[in-house]
Amino acid sequence: MRKKMGVLGPLGTHSEAAAQYFMQRQQRSAELVCFADIDECLHAVETGAVDAAFVPVENSIEGSIAVTLDALAHSDVLYVRHEVIWPVHNYLMARTADGTIRCIYSHPQPIAQCRDFLRRYYPHAEIIKTQSTARAAEIVGASGEHEGCAAICTQRAGALNGLTLIADSIEDRGSNCTRFFEVVRDGAATPPAEASDTVLVVCQIDGSRAGALYDVLGEFARRAVNLTRIESRPARTELGAYIFFFDLDAHSPEDAVRASIEAVAAKSIWLKVLGVFPVHMAHNE
Repeated sequence: MRKKMGVLGPLGTHSEAAAQYFMQRQQRSAELVCFADIDECLHAVETGAVDAAFVPVENSIEGSIAVTLDALAHSDVLYVRHEVIWPVHNYLMARTADGTIRCIYSHPQPIAQCRDFLRRYYPHAEIIKTQSTARAAEIVGASGEHEGCAAICTQRAGALNGLTLIADSIEDRGSNCTRFFEVVRDGAATPPAEASDTVLVVCQIDGSRAGALYDVLGEFARRAVNLTRIESRPARTELGAYIFFFDLDAHSPEDAVRASIEAVAAKSIWLKVLGVFPVHMAHNE
């Protein structure tokens, strides 16, 4: 039976494009199943409705995707198997190149990534947020030719909906990129063949104790285990309680990584290893 991979839909999103690239690189064939939001996509992995999900976790301009982190932290079965760093290019597209643009549709992330462009060239346009860039393209494609609507979307989404290119690569930073995780059910899939680059750990520590975070970080430091990222999120138990995500450099000595995780677990309320996986930088020019 052909495998299924969930992505943020509809067709034409950055998620779909990155997932297609990832499957080609892995020489895999899977049916892409589009979901209306990331939470629904990850829930489908938990229930077994799809075999994997390919979801964004962090953007280099706007930061973390909270819904992805929260789902990973609070699930008992989700596990990260791969990471892809996807260069993001945003395009302004409309029904026609003629006329005044009065409203611009897009997902909140691309809107934020193109903030300077919008402020400079379309300061009076109404900005309308949608569930995805592809959904923005659908809305504009269904609008009247003289309504003055435009979408920030991918070129594919624009082409699928008969839109015309107004401006390309409108993101404020040329280095704009998004990290994507391939998420599977823990134990349901074989580990990657490639060497691992990252160990992803999440834990909750006792925030009421002075120096608790310092003590945890010390366990990594004294064993020379490099941290490439630290992120905190509310623990969802009470105000002021937080969980912490740590990206550990998997190229650190294996014994040191294992020992540091065990030591941190002993100082935590709870701890989970969410994945040991390779990281691939994609080429999307």
